[in-house]
Amino acid sequence: MKEGGEGRDTLLSVLALNPLFRGLDEEGTLRQMRAMRAERTRYEKGALLHAAGKPMKRFGIVITGLVQVCADDIEGGRMIMAEVTPGTSFGESLCFLKAQDSPVYIYASEDSEVLWLTPEALYDGPGDAFQTELLRRFTAALAEKNLSMNNRIQVLSKLSLRGKLYAYFTELAAEQGSNTILLPMNRDDTAAYIGANRSALSRELARMKAEGLIDYYRNAVRILGDGRG
Repeated sequence: MKEGGEGRDTLLSVLALNPLFRGLDEEGTLRQMRAMRAERTRYEKGALLHAAGKPMKRFGIVITGLVQVCADDIEGGRMIMAEVTPGTSFGESLCFLKAQDSPVYIYASEDSEVLWLTPEALYDGPGDAFQTELLRRFTAALAEKNLSMNNRIQVLSKLSLRGKLYAYFTELAAEQGSNTILLPMNRDDTAAYIGANRSALSRELARMKAEGLIDYYRNAVRILGDGRG
């Protein structure tokens, strides 16, 4: 894979955010990319990266833009399983396990670039120190992803819509270091992420604002009180 100038600098700086490449120098990063047959692809907003029901033969790291991993609930409604930002990977577990029937579909929610990687080097390599280190890094990436999924489970485990919203807001407040947070998703996507519909979400937000628990304007929310009820 050839990259030059500003494109290479952007790629390397973003990959340094991911545990698969974190701490490597340029030579080490490029070596891992070659071993995993890296391919950088651009997608327009709305493009499908992976369809449900098909095997996932490679996994991706978002370089620019935003990618959403989704699944349908039993009623056919869209659930956002993960919103993937630059430097973050997706699909690695399904890819590594060689799942033949992927339950998720993945698409670009805005114009995006993705670095695709294949996992064969993890289990078909020569068994040398390089492969051992690559496998260690891949395991670390999976561990970080599991921690991230635990945050989502904490949100979905709440019985009430208000409890889910409060858990989500406080998670974002911890990430952003402020009680005034910027929601990373629009109203429709936020509803899909916490397992609600937009109308119910809007009504609950209005009630929480009326009760003095939050204030909001567009995608900015300020947490004013304890809304766990």
